[in-house]
Amino acid sequence: MKIISIFIVLLFYLSSSFGQTIYQPIDTTLLSAKNTLYFPKGNGLPLFFEKLDALIFGGEGNINIIHIGGSHVQAGTFSHSVRTNLLKMYPHIISNRGMIFPYSAAKTNNPYNYKTSYDGKWIAYRNVNRELPYPLGLTGMLIVSQDEEAKISIQIRNNEQPIYDFKRLRLLGYSDSAFIKPVLQTSTVCIEGEYDSISKSYLFTFDNFTDSFCINFVKKADTLWEPFYIRGIILENQLPGITYHSIGVNGASVPSYLKCELLENDMAIIKPDLCVFAIGINDASGDNFDTLVFKQNYDFLIAKIKKVSPACEFIFITNNDSYKRYKRRYYNNPNGLLAKEAFYQLAEKYNAGVWDLFTIMGGLTSMKKWEAEDLAQRDKIHFTVKGYQLLGDLLYNALIKEYSNHLQKQSSEYGNQ
Repeated sequence: MKIISIFIVLLFYLSSSFGQTIYQPIDTTLLSAKNTLYFPKGNGLPLFFEKLDALIFGGEGNINIIHIGGSHVQAGTFSHSVRTNLLKMYPHIISNRGMIFPYSAAKTNNPYNYKTSYDGKWIAYRNVNRELPYPLGLTGMLIVSQDEEAKISIQIRNNEQPIYDFKRLRLLGYSDSAFIKPVLQTSTVCIEGEYDSISKSYLFTFDNFTDSFCINFVKKADTLWEPFYIRGIILENQLPGITYHSIGVNGASVPSYLKCELLENDMAIIKPDLCVFAIGINDASGDNFDTLVFKQNYDFLIAKIKKVSPACEFIFITNNDSYKRYKRRYYNNPNGLLAKEAFYQLAEKYNAGVWDLFTIMGGLTSMKKWEAEDLAQRDKIHFTVKGYQLLGDLLYNALIKEYSNHLQKQSSEYGNQ
């Protein structure tokens, strides 16, 4: 009876929270009616929800979600909206910030929810570059320096709930020389990390929680400074909870991530339970969009993830409606409809879910309406901050609606015992 009561209370809490954070300019009634996760084979996310049950009702386990895409994700607002909603879902869920990257050192835009700065000279590489002289990992980015003044500083903006303090840091990076070592400084300690040659990363563990740090480098012998390569940073607090990793590179397509030699290596560190794919808008931007090649590229990417995390489940986000610019005029891109069909076919193949953003927006030419409502930018590809927050709220509501259905089924089964 106690378990059934908990189910009922949580169901009421979840159902009462639907739509509370959605902005009003667009017809929210219509949005809510379309806003659902569709599963072609009707299976839902059984493994992910089983782990979520264990965390919520038993306080056990760590759940890793990866949201991976292009500029929509690199901006950070969309994924952070999902993250904060998800971590506020139940008061006792602990938050882990997960993967971050010092975007400022790569001379590109950084998500607002953490601040990065750097000293010294750094050279950046992205998975959208035609040539990559060094291997990239899961983040799709790499910064390299052999400047003795090189330094990276990062501070989490803990000005809202939940708090993302951490007690362990994994630096995904290495040097060509055994004599070049990273040193991590906080307001109270200065420590060297433990190097793991298999994962090509350094692990730093603190006695106390912190929300900021600085990484610099020391030379252990009288030798020349050799390059140090950084491809990402993972922040953890080692407590049971949810980690929502946000991976995005401006302009990235599925082949961009396939070029990352250390993607499997980094995926093996995280072992995702759920992967939210938001890659496709750049694949479908050209005039010769081939859906067969598009699906084959996703096959290769999913195979890499399944190799290191066989139980991982997937959600595909369809492309948003978009426009192409030609001679100062904008023309609607009909490839959004082709990409939508390809995502549904991929979802059926992999027993996955589809979040049909294309349909939720209103289909072809709907981007103009979103622009008129100040939810999309003038380029008619990207969204405004308010628009990205709306997308995050909608995706969260769709996921929780599906989880509520799972709980109702569980409650019914317990009640019949």
